[in-house]
Amino acid sequence: MPSVRLAAGWVLPIDVQPIAEGAVLIGSDGRIAAVGPDAAVPRPEGVAQHRFPDAALVPGFVNVRTHLELTDLAGQVEEDDFPAWIRRLRELKERCGAEAYLAAAKRGLADCWAGGVTTVADTGDRGVVIRALAECGGSGIAYQEVFGPHPDQSRESLEGLQARVAELRPFETARVRLGVSPHAPYTVSGPLYRSVAAFARSEALPLAVHLAESSAETQLLGAAAGPFAEAWRRRSIPLPALPGRSPVAWLAEHEVLGERTLCIHVVRVDRADVRRLAEAGVAVAHCPLSNRRHGHGDAPLARLLAAGVRVGIGTDSVMSVGRLDLLAEVRAARELAALSWERALALITLEGARALGLAAEVGSLAPGKWGDLAIVRLRSAHGSPAERVLTSAAEDLVATYVGGRQVFPDCAA
Repeated sequence: MPSVRLAAGWVLPIDVQPIAEGAVLIGSDGRIAAVGPDAAVPRPEGVAQHRFPDAALVPGFVNVRTHLELTDLAGQVEEDDFPAWIRRLRELKERCGAEAYLAAAKRGLADCWAGGVTTVADTGDRGVVIRALAECGGSGIAYQEVFGPHPDQSRESLEGLQARVAELRPFETARVRLGVSPHAPYTVSGPLYRSVAAFARSEALPLAVHLAESSAETQLLGAAAGPFAEAWRRRSIPLPALPGRSPVAWLAEHEVLGERTLCIHVVRVDRADVRRLAEAGVAVAHCPLSNRRHGHGDAPLARLLAAGVRVGIGTDSVMSVGRLDLLAEVRAARELAALSWERALALITLEGARALGLAAEVGSLAPGKWGDLAIVRLRSAHGSPAERVLTSAAEDLVATYVGGRQVFPDCAA
């Protein structure tokens, strides 16, 4: 990998103050060798140099929630009722073969790069996203999903997951990690949750779970009622015991919550739930536009952040939001929690990396970290550099680098 030196009107390292007329030098190992004022960053002989006077260099964005294997299914589910939407999604997923899903995942990854996203946390059951990341030279965590709402199928589901993990392990690289995802409280039994969590701990695998997303999920676990409960009855699946629990309390009871757990959505929670999440040390993937699209409401983002919960921002899938626009998501999050522009930018960079346990590698521009950068044209002359970055449009993304390699606009570069 050839070294490259990038300079711009602004460099936003995130963990230190913005640098006017700054530069970043990325070494041949793909890691940042130097960052600072343009005049202070070395100019090694023979190293390619590029300058963007009307742009900002920022860390590559971190999208903590994607479903890249679903990229080609955008716009194919119109149901507004969430349980009905889930059923329709399952029907559509059965129509595609493995190679079609792999191609979709690669297109989804290219879409991420076109939006300045360089690291993703993806959940899926087809096992193609980790392959797409490895083959395309991407960065992120691919969580392999497992399902099984009936307690009697717990052993079979766990054994299937273990076999799948063994099959996918060879795709892991220095930039690509494998995780597991017991899908959601309405698709996974208590015994399966407990056994998958134990397996994840034994294998040092990160774990992701949909949690407290909808009122139907809360009804199921709290009162053994609602549309998910009716679906369980039709399939002769034992209902949760009463008195019920909140989804957060129920997962805590089954030893799922911990520092390597990424909880996706977390909309329907009270103060006790937030406290329990903070005490467990979990991270949260906040997807404001997806939450609104499905009528779930707004997550208590300000309360989560005040409690010290690690939070990153995610887009969810194109089936929920139409297109992967992380900047639109973080603008919605900023308004929801009344955040500064600087804090909002941190949510899709360093704080997103912290949510995934990757802050030592990505999320800020610092020597030793991977050379992941987004270059954003600054059209406005007003506002702070962070505000000008976050209010940019899709066409303002000039280039994206992963480990010093330009992946957008020319993904073959």
